[in-house]
Amino acid sequence: MSLSDDYCFACGKENPIGLKLDFSLQDGKYVARKALAKEYQGYDGIAHGGILTTMLDEAMAGYLNKELGEKAVTARLDVRYRKPVPIEEELVISGWVESRKGSFVSMKGSITLPDGTIAVEGSGKLAIVNEAG
Repeated sequence: MSLSDDYCFACGKENPIGLKLDFSLQDGKYVARKALAKEYQGYDGIAHGGILTTMLDEAMAGYLNKELGEKAVTARLDVRYRKPVPIEEELVISGWVESRKGSFVSMKGSITLPDGTIAVEGSGKLAIVNEAG
């Protein structure tokens, strides 16, 4: 049985437990807005770090896969948590290309609080996958 991207945990519209992130291209960045429900909290009122990392990964990989049409997988992901991220407040999740070398793309991402403060930063190395065969 083959499932489509509609069941992607981060962006799939059909996944009943997914984040349903809805990205669009804005000024060269892949951007989504999301207020996380309490089901995604770590400790009282604060978003779980794994969920935040998932959102950054989607901003980076999704940009290549969906916006640029390049099949890519995350080879490395580094995350820096700068501020606690509150539940139920609108966040801005962004991803963008930093550089390319061969079949690898260096990406950056951020999650910004409603006041514009960067709460989470990420950098990743993504591998473009050749679908031969």
